[in-house]
Amino acid sequence: CNTFLGARSVNIQCKCQMGVRINSLSSLERLKYLLNAVEIRPVPDRPKEHLGNRILVKLQTLKFDIEIEPLFACIALYDIKERKKISENFHCDLNPDSLRGFLRSHTPSIDLSTQARSAVFSVTYPSSDIYLVIKIEKVLQQGEIGDCAEPYMVLKESEAGKAKEKIEKLKAQAESFCQRLGKYRMPFAWIPISLTNFFNLSTLEREIPEAEGLNGRSTSDKRATLLQARRLSERSLSSEDNYPVSNFKTVSLTLSTFFKQEGDRLSDEDLFKFLADFKRSSSLQRRIKTLPGTLKLEISPASENLGYCLTAELLPVKPFPENRSRPHKEILEFPIREVYVPHTIYRNLLYVYPQRLNFANRPASARNITIKIQFMCGEDPSCAMPVIFGKSSGPEFVQEIYTAITYHNKSPDFYEEVKIKLPAKLTEKHHLLFTFYHISCQPKQGASVETLLGYSWLPILLNDRLQTGHYCLPVALDKLPFHYSIHSPEKVPSQTPPVKWVEGHKGVFNVEVQAVSSVHTQDNHLEKFFTLCHSLESQVTFPIRLMDQKITEATLEHELKLSIICLNSSRLEPLVLFLHLVLDKLFQLAVQPMVIAGQTANFSQFAFESVVAIVNSLHNSKDLSKDQHGRNCLLASYVYYVFRLPDPQREVVKPGNVGASVAKSRYYTFGRTSAVSVGSKLLQSRVISCSNPDIAVTQTATDEEVKNIMSSKVRERSQISGDSYGPTPNNLHLFFEGWELALQMVVSTGMVRESVFKYAWFFFELLIKSMAQYVHNIEKQDNPRRSRFSDRFKDDITTIVSVVTSEIAALLVKPQKESEQAEKINISLAFFLYDLLSLMDRGFVFNLIKHYCNQLSNKLNSLSTLISMRLEFLRILCSHEHYLNLNLFFMTSASAPASPSPSLSSQNSSSCSSFQDQKIAGMFDLSAEYRQQHFLTGLLFTELAAALDADSEGISKVQRKAVSAILSLLSSHDLDPRCSKKEVKIKIAALYLPLVGIILDSLPQLHDFTNARSGKGRTGNPEEEQESAGAISQNVALAIAGNQFSLRSSGISLVSLPYRQSATLGPDTTRNLLICFLWIMKNADQNLIQKWIADLPSMQLNRILDLLFLCVSCFEYKGKQSSDKVSTQALQKSRDVKARLEEALLRGEGARGEMMKRCRIPAGNDRLAGLNENLRWRKEQTQWRQANERQDKTKAELDQEALISGNLATEANLIILDMQENIIQASFAAECRDNLLGGVLKVLINSLGCDQSTTYLTHCFATLRALIAKFGDFLFEEEVEQCADLCQRVLHHCSSSIDITRTQACATLYLLMRYSFSSTSNFARVKMQVTMSLASLVGKSPEFNEEFLRRSLRTILAYAEEDADMQATPFPVQVEELLCNLNSILSDTVKMREFQEDPEMLMDLMYRIAKGYQTSPDLRLTWLQNMAEKHTKRKSYTEAAMCLVHAAALVAEYLSMLEDRNYLPVGSVSFQNISSNVLEESAVSDDVLSPDEDGICSGRYFSESGLVGLLEQAAELFSTGGLYETVNEVYKIVIPILEAHRDFRKLTLTHSKLQKAFDSIINKGQKRMFGTYFRVGFYGSKFGDLDEQEFVYKEPAITKLPEISHRLEGFYGQCFGEDAVEVIKDSAPVDKRKLDPNKAYIQITFVEPYFDEYEMKDRVTYFEKNFNLCRFMYTTPFTMDGRPRGELSEQYKRNTILTTMHAFPYVKTRINVIQKEEFILTPIEVAIEDMQKKTQELTAATNQEPPDAKMLQMVLQGSVGATVNQGPLEVAQVFLAEIPADPKLYRHHNKLRLCFKEFIMRCGEAVEKNKRLITADQREYQLELRKNYGKLKENLRPMIERKIPELYKPVVKVHSTRESFRNHSFRKYDAQTSSQST
Repeated sequence: CNTFLGARSVNIQCKCQMGVRINSLSSLERLKYLLNAVEIRPVPDRPKEHLGNRILVKLQTLKFDIEIEPLFACIALYDIKERKKISENFHCDLNPDSLRGFLRSHTPSIDLSTQARSAVFSVTYPSSDIYLVIKIEKVLQQGEIGDCAEPYMVLKESEAGKAKEKIEKLKAQAESFCQRLGKYRMPFAWIPISLTNFFNLSTLEREIPEAEGLNGRSTSDKRATLLQARRLSERSLSSEDNYPVSNFKTVSLTLSTFFKQEGDRLSDEDLFKFLADFKRSSSLQRRIKTLPGTLKLEISPASENLGYCLTAELLPVKPFPENRSRPHKEILEFPIREVYVPHTIYRNLLYVYPQRLNFANRPASARNITIKIQFMCGEDPSCAMPVIFGKSSGPEFVQEIYTAITYHNKSPDFYEEVKIKLPAKLTEKHHLLFTFYHISCQPKQGASVETLLGYSWLPILLNDRLQTGHYCLPVALDKLPFHYSIHSPEKVPSQTPPVKWVEGHKGVFNVEVQAVSSVHTQDNHLEKFFTLCHSLESQVTFPIRLMDQKITEATLEHELKLSIICLNSSRLEPLVLFLHLVLDKLFQLAVQPMVIAGQTANFSQFAFESVVAIVNSLHNSKDLSKDQHGRNCLLASYVYYVFRLPDPQREVVKPGNVGASVAKSRYYTFGRTSAVSVGSKLLQSRVISCSNPDIAVTQTATDEEVKNIMSSKVRERSQISGDSYGPTPNNLHLFFEGWELALQMVVSTGMVRESVFKYAWFFFELLIKSMAQYVHNIEKQDNPRRSRFSDRFKDDITTIVSVVTSEIAALLVKPQKESEQAEKINISLAFFLYDLLSLMDRGFVFNLIKHYCNQLSNKLNSLSTLISMRLEFLRILCSHEHYLNLNLFFMTSASAPASPSPSLSSQNSSSCSSFQDQKIAGMFDLSAEYRQQHFLTGLLFTELAAALDADSEGISKVQRKAVSAILSLLSSHDLDPRCSKKEVKIKIAALYLPLVGIILDSLPQLHDFTNARSGKGRTGNPEEEQESAGAISQNVALAIAGNQFSLRSSGISLVSLPYRQSATLGPDTTRNLLICFLWIMKNADQNLIQKWIADLPSMQLNRILDLLFLCVSCFEYKGKQSSDKVSTQALQKSRDVKARLEEALLRGEGARGEMMKRCRIPAGNDRLAGLNENLRWRKEQTQWRQANERQDKTKAELDQEALISGNLATEANLIILDMQENIIQASFAAECRDNLLGGVLKVLINSLGCDQSTTYLTHCFATLRALIAKFGDFLFEEEVEQCADLCQRVLHHCSSSIDITRTQACATLYLLMRYSFSSTSNFARVKMQVTMSLASLVGKSPEFNEEFLRRSLRTILAYAEEDADMQATPFPVQVEELLCNLNSILSDTVKMREFQEDPEMLMDLMYRIAKGYQTSPDLRLTWLQNMAEKHTKRKSYTEAAMCLVHAAALVAEYLSMLEDRNYLPVGSVSFQNISSNVLEESAVSDDVLSPDEDGICSGRYFSESGLVGLLEQAAELFSTGGLYETVNEVYKIVIPILEAHRDFRKLTLTHSKLQKAFDSIINKGQKRMFGTYFRVGFYGSKFGDLDEQEFVYKEPAITKLPEISHRLEGFYGQCFGEDAVEVIKDSAPVDKRKLDPNKAYIQITFVEPYFDEYEMKDRVTYFEKNFNLCRFMYTTPFTMDGRPRGELSEQYKRNTILTTMHAFPYVKTRINVIQKEEFILTPIEVAIEDMQKKTQELTAATNQEPPDAKMLQMVLQGSVGATVNQGPLEVAQVFLAEIPADPKLYRHHNKLRLCFKEFIMRCGEAVEKNKRLITADQREYQLELRKNYGKLKENLRPMIERKIPELYKPVVKVHSTRESFRNHSFRKYDAQTSSQST
């Protein structure tokens, strides 16, 4: 982050003048928790018409290969899984005008709406089973469907000749049929289209439940007219809804194959079977005939503002331009499941589906059957109503419609859908009339086209209820009798003459009727309730008929109560659909007493209980959505938009005008300003009746005065005049009578009471809205708040609050489920009082709050629960828009922000005097006086303090709540435009000053962010961070002395906090608390802050500095890396999972398991960050969801987050800098700077070690320079370690790539040198510190830039040369000398950069640099630490530990010279048991080093605690590397020091680690793999200094030769070119003369540790044989003729022993070879060695415990069963068959004979052992082994028993000074005897 908002200037006197700064601190913090903050009541969705996923289908072309007649398309959606048609039909005419003209005589008028060719379909529940089915019909003609379709299959328009003539003939026939039969249709073809690709089905599984949950919410808002007149309606799509929106691109489809309709398979059931087959395979095309043709259509998402659109009722929807020719039609959806959305528009549609007719027994004339369907309002033919929606290219509404005809079928199936617009008022005369006709296709002279077959009908109403469902109706043959329509066809009374029926009055006609209506409930309970309510409101004649019963006026009251009780038994869907009307009626019954038969009937209790039951049902339904507070969205929407007080003066609604009553604007705004957006029109927004809640209203309300609002006594009722209610007692009576119902909350019992409290929010909000409407209706807005409501009403409110509080307390002591319920009630009560603050006297409300707090305290025992409940309660109250005025935050009335309701008490308040009149220190304390003056804030702070002090279970969650509440308050002030002025902010900050005291008191509990960052490299790579975090264990170093040379603040801890406890607050909670602290410090009056600081004791000031130190670490700029890191971490997690899986599969056994383990970080070191990740498979560590959520963010969002983070970091650090300067000024004035400057400097150094913006760094360096100028003496004398850290931080910034930062850092560093010289005339210490800092910098920091640093050094040199004041002093010369040293270090760095990819060469170079600082212990120590860090990154933990051991030996040398203490190690000699190499550190002597010299050994590691820290880190690394025995040796040095210091805590920890180490030795033993060694020789001039050099390389365990060979060949191939590097494959001596001088040769040989026999006595354990190694051996087989391998008699072997300069393990992983010895074995000696090895293998396998049968059999097979391939027998035959002629070989012969003797004996033992181990099925194998053993023994016996007589002469004893391999070579003996004989 290079540049951020904010500028400032700091002058040399440390005075801060703030420039342009970020105005809002807390707004920079992304308060994500606010999204779900408890004080936010989401505004409910406005009631809207429900629409699902909308897709627009445009038909463009429909034609076949021949165009001879008009064709008609009908489109609908079908769900084959649910086997349901899910949309109504859309009819479309795509015929050209020429063909449409055929039907001109049948279509006298064509309305525009019927010409639509595009339809908007809606799908609420998308699935892959939805198909768009297009059915094609044609005009009826003679012949079967197949006959009519045949020409379409065989003819083409393009053909000429006879075909063309035939087409013309067919066209003429078609025209004839059209003129005669144009109004009749016949089925022709159909085609299905899958809609799978047009819905977002990839997320369907997740989103469909959401869609179901949103049934209480709809996806569009449609305000259509509810009258039948054509008015434009408006609709807007909500962007907040979460349906799986179809976001596909527009798709154009061209289909060329149609399926022919089957005349006997036309029903929907048949269609679903076809579609299922079609989905499974294409076999449908083989079974059904197809027609060639072309259908072009376009499918696209329906846009939000689709223009020129008609609703399902053909009402235009805005925008509706006049210049369009063809509108879009919305097609009504029939959802497969319930959609719970209340009716908000008028819809009254009836759908009739004729299904099947059975005229099989009718005379022969009934063949081509059609049904004429009419909607009748009487029995006369003229009573047919034009309410049937027409099809395409015709009138909008018709009086009759005909079904399609199946040729010559007496029992036809029908697929017709008849859509009818029902009249608003239905009577018993309305009915459906079905007339059945036979249609003559053949014209006959004088004969009519239609032949009447019969009639049937269906009354629309049955017992005044709409009839829907499936019916099987009889068909009458004759004319229907008079008054037939009032009876159903099945129950027609007997007539004279009798009616003739088909098949004797049996049902032969199946028809289905369905309604979609906002008028007819289609539920018995609702129907009864509405009917009885209507009878109360309207003038009706009793008795009234209801279903099958008659209700008289006397029984009306009883029946109405029953119907109210039964309301909750209604089905959920109709109850929701009519919810608004049901609740309105119930509230009307509850409020208005009804007069029935002259008697007053009170339904209040019944209505209330019914409301409670409905509320309970809606909340309990899983299909209905709820908001974050658990409020049912439907009910919230009802209260917010619909509910209003029943008006007694309104006109009575007539029963026939239900739709009209709803048509009036009934959506009353009940708006609430969001707690975050701080609105100011609460009262008005609640009472304005408007269909748009967003319309601004002129504000006229006046707030109640706040004078005496804190008085603990409520005034006597007698003090308030009863005349204050105003002139409308009617309304008053109405209001209080109505809220007798609300008081049912108090008196209710049982389940009703439980539900009332459970859903108290609903009743509270109803009460609040009623109160607001009441105040508005009687125009009391201008009245004083105290006189708005009566004392009686206030008593009732007090009772309600008290009862609800008791209920909350009672629930909280119950199980967890009940506690959750109590929290919801608590939140509801808080919102209730929140709302009362806007309506009632605030003193009264404050007393309610006080009563609530006291009542809860008295009844609850759990402190965390109590604080949590009160916190949520107070957080909601404090989110009030007038919160500040309520808390009297202003000091004088003139400075108060303009209150929306200016109050007398606020203007005259004298409760808060000026600053001068108060003791400033007291302003920062939460005193009783403060709590009295600032009631709500005082309560909130009291809860915060209690939460921070508490130590009970679950308190951390409560603490997080408390801090979040404060932070949200401060955020709201920043967002409030009324609080934008500086003087207002100052007064607001003064209100929060006690919070500073609370934060300082909680300092020991805050999360320490410094530890979280300690030891991490400044890299952007999280993997590197993981490896390097704590590599040189920073936890240990921090505990003792810290790491002086770390780039980050690992060396700085809160030293001034001896009382610091373990952190109890989480990082997020601490961060939020610190933001609050900084907000106050930023906005408070700076003069006040300075005065406060000046009065504070030094201990308190140190606590403030500790707090600032924490703030710096907390608000470090993370940049984009932190945002993007999650995805990288997710990748790392997947690698970890893979690693764990490998471990689970391999169990870590064998070589493969070890190979796998090498790829991972070893477990076993809990201190090393990131290393214990692989210990166990932890489910919680695979945070895939978090990673995915973060990856879902767009780049713009991540950039925005980074920008906000940067701004917050800059602003926070600038505030911290201001505070430090205030402290400096205060301490300077009080002359107590010595105690504070160290703390200030610590904070500044910490901030320089964090990532900062250039803006902050500019100011920080300016402050530093001012400090150096004013307090340089103190800095250089007292704060030596701080000065060292400062040098390192400033030097790091000297290598910055940003010019301004480098300039500032150079100036600061030069000033540091200049003042150190001026104060001491010798700045040796600063020189040393700068040099060490640079050494540390180049060794550790990957960001270090050499070029920029060189520029900075040149700049500093220029300063020194141009500084006129210093020219007469030696200062410029010393600066130049220092810069020369620094440049030499940089030169070493350049070399290091060259070998960055060659780790061995890099470590050699670093070792050489460290060696060069032999006379400068500080720098040598620094480089040893650098080496340790590099080793740790490469996971060479043993070498890293050795570096630290050497460093510790260096420190021990210094300590032993400084003072002689018996518990300290005596220099480096004491470390010999750890490593023999460590003696090289003893080169330090008194003549070379004087510890007393200024600047020498000044680092913090040159101390006892530093020594312990180094050794403990070394022990940790040894443990990680598996060298547990060495851990013991290290602690042998540490323990005496700890004992001397009586540090028993650390001794406990040390001994526990020792126990762990010893346990590991016992458990792991020889399973450990310590390393593999290779000899590597370099040959060729290309290698430069490495030419002809040999090294022993230490590689990780079980590294194979090809691995290291590939690595070295690859690396040097990159350096010199792949063709220039060659690996020598053998281990023979290299003749350089035979090598190509232009090539580089590498010889790699596997070597093993070599020990003399005397050494083996001391090297007993596996560890001892792998530690402190300096001799290695490798073997080279050869023959005298140059071949590597030959016959047994000619096979020689060369043993080469290498001696290295140092012993392994060392501070490097490769060591030079300084000595090479070679010994040649003759063939017989090779045979002796082989047989000894085989005998050892046999012995080991035989004696193994527990026995391993497989291993034993394997060794036996190679010993006994081997008869070829140089087996034992062949060896014996070659060397023992004859006594050698050469006497020199006698001894070898005899030794080989004895070897065979022992070998055959061991074979016998092994065979016997195997006999005891084998199972029954291996007996034959055992016999075979024994047989082979016998043969071998027999063959070997003569050779074994043959002795050489000469060998039994006296033996001459050999005298030798060396016990080595040579002593055992008989060649030496022979040479000696020969010399003696001569």
